[in-house]
Amino acid sequence: MKLIVGLGNPGKLYAHNRHNVGFRCLNYFARRHSIRFDKRQCQARIGVGEMAGGESLLAKPQIFVNVSGKVVSCLVKKYDVPLSNLVVIYDDLDLPLGKVRIRQKGSAGGHKGMGSIISALGSEDFPRVRVGIGRPAQDDEDSIVSYVLGDFTPQEEEVIRSTIIKVAEAIDCFLAEGIEAAMAKFN
Repeated sequence: MKLIVGLGNPGKLYAHNRHNVGFRCLNYFARRHSIRFDKRQCQARIGVGEMAGGESLLAKPQIFVNVSGKVVSCLVKKYDVPLSNLVVIYDDLDLPLGKVRIRQKGSAGGHKGMGSIISALGSEDFPRVRVGIGRPAQDDEDSIVSYVLGDFTPQEEEVIRSTIIKVAEAIDCFLAEGIEAAMAKFN
C-alpha cells in the first residue's frame, strides 16, 4: 500500500490559495486515475485505487495544514504503511514558482505542516514532492502568511496548471519505478 497525501486547508475559502497546491495536485492525480475521495478516515477525505500494480491510498487531511501530522500518523498506523511508501505533496516558499523538487527524506525546511508530520511520525525519512510557490517581496511573518493564504495571480495560475500535471507524472513514476527514478526524471 502506498499513501499519497496532499496538503492544504479544508473549505472553499482556501481552495485556490498557494498553500493548497498539495490538494490541487492530488485532486488532479485522482481525476487522472478515476479515483474519488468518497470516504472519510482519520480526519481525512480519502480515495483508493489500483495503480502500477498495487493499491494506493490518496488522502487530503481535513484539518489545517500546520497540524496535519496527526492525520498522516493515523493513516500510516491504520494501514500499516512503511514510511518509504508515504509521499507528501506540499507548497514550498523556497522554490521558484512552478519548480518541482522530489526528495527521499529531509527536514521540514520551515514548513509548519511538514514539521507537524515529521513530529507525529518521529521521522523525516519519507518521500516528499515540494511544489514551488515563490516568495513574497517582503519576507516578514505577516507578509508570508498573507502570501501563502492568497490565491495565485492569473499569470501564476498558468504556471501552476502545468506544474500540477508534472507532479501527477512524477507520482506515476514513483509508483511504477520508485523514488530514485522519479527524482532522476523530475528534479
